[in-house]
Amino acid sequence: MQVTYWAEHARLETGVEPGVALTVSVSGSAAGSDGRIAAVRTGVDAPPQGATVLRGLTIPGLANAHSHAFHRALRGTVQVGSGTFWTWREVMYQVASRLTPESYFSLARAVYAEMALAGITAVGEFHYLHHAPGGAAYADPNAMGEALIAAAADAGIRITLLDTAYLSAGFGEAPNQHQLRFSDGTADAWAERASALKDSEHALIGAAIHSVRAVPADQLSTVAQWASSRNAPLHVHLSEQTAENDACRAAHGRTPTRLLADHGVLGPRTTGVHNTHLTDEDIALLGGTTTGTCMCPTTERDLADGIGPAAALQRAGSPLSLGSDSHAVIDLLEEARAMELDERLRTRTRGHWTAAALLRAATSDGHTALGRPDAGRIEPGALADFTTVALDTVRTTGPVPRLAAEAVVFAGTAADVRHTVVGGRHVVRDGAHALVPDVPGALASSIAALRG
Repeated sequence: MQVTYWAEHARLETGVEPGVALTVSVSGSAAGSDGRIAAVRTGVDAPPQGATVLRGLTIPGLANAHSHAFHRALRGTVQVGSGTFWTWREVMYQVASRLTPESYFSLARAVYAEMALAGITAVGEFHYLHHAPGGAAYADPNAMGEALIAAAADAGIRITLLDTAYLSAGFGEAPNQHQLRFSDGTADAWAERASALKDSEHALIGAAIHSVRAVPADQLSTVAQWASSRNAPLHVHLSEQTAENDACRAAHGRTPTRLLADHGVLGPRTTGVHNTHLTDEDIALLGGTTTGTCMCPTTERDLADGIGPAAALQRAGSPLSLGSDSHAVIDLLEEARAMELDERLRTRTRGHWTAAALLRAATSDGHTALGRPDAGRIEPGALADFTTVALDTVRTTGPVPRLAAEAVVFAGTAADVRHTVVGGRHVVRDGAHALVPDVPGALASSIAALRG
């Protein structure tokens, strides 16, 4: 069947257009289906009969390219006192130790619903919490991953499950007691388990290398080849901390980026997450191989990681995407402007990216990093995933319509999102989630269940 949406304003490749009618072909019954845009008509002054009206600026659905769903339970808790990334990690381990497939489903469903409210239509879940405490496999070895896939379906968004190889505590070190439930023992065992996961209507299966410290060098190529054989996305935490760089040089005499390059990990299907502390050679390697970069500014500043060389990476040829990572906040508009504003602080100059370029990182380039190059655009043939941001809130009102994208990117927040459509189906309508009636309540109860 076909449905019509009428956008008061829409951000198309030509810029902000008033009065845009979107005809969507929808099949099936589940949210997150393969509904696609059949036609885009501009200059439609009034809503066509029977059309669903979207007041505000409609943009392609946002892509959250890097998520750890269970970190949402840390919000607020890890803001007490001081410390480093490594002390933060100890608190994270405590939450991870309490999760079961059932409680993980409940938490992730609420987190993904929060994402939908923020205009996110697809998430890349960097998933390494595989086994029961102590490392024993569940009866279904992929019970935790399947819980995430089911949670995304219930919340009405798409997911790329980036099943993560996490085999060691550091270079030459066995997993610690917290990490036993992350590890499959070897990359071959990881590949065997991950191979049982299957793509579905709303879910794609990808791969991840947690980091060069967590996967022995002689097993990196196993993960890379698994992803290559499936033409699947491959993500990796890269040079988030200077301590990781120092340890890698001590163990292998080279940077993490060079180590990944030497083992065939880099390439256009690969995305390095953070890419914070890089040498000039690292930047050239990433750009020269068209390896992507996923920046997570709100987490990088929350953990005091540093400001990565995003502008230099893009100039070198590395496509940029964005993620909310630890979910200090879930707001891709904030991630987008933070990338520009952090670069301004670092360089003391303005205007590294236009609003259109930042939106591209938050939409089309993010979806491509998640294995969906047919998403992130409002044009015929693209997936019918889009979101509408209000232009009449205290944050966004004032600018003339042709500057609506600038207003949204540099002043709007997730709280200004009014509509989210996934596969042609209205998941968020007038700021209310259609599938999870009480998202704050769902978050509160699922997080309370994890308190020790």
